[in-house]
Amino acid sequence: MKYERIRNLREDHDLTQAEIANYLHISQRAYSRYENDERSIPVETLIKLAVYYSTSMDYLTNRTDVKKPYPPSVQYRSSTAK
Repeated sequence: MKYERIRNLREDHDLTQAEIANYLHISQRAYSRYENDERSIPVETLIKLAVYYSTSMDYLTNRTDVKKPYPPSVQYRSSTAK
């Protein structure tokens, strides 16, 4: 799967691969492999990217063109409030 949108969002926010890799706690090379479709992105990483860019995983994976994120579920809100 081509993850072109994660590159576009990163560039739109004037961020480097190293800055996003640091946020994700991975190496810049590992992040580069995600952008270049050399490695699949783990679900946990997609969630972090969707939260960071205030969008949905569906947007990141080209399942929708709507950038606006879905409202979080009650279960998710309560698990992140800890």
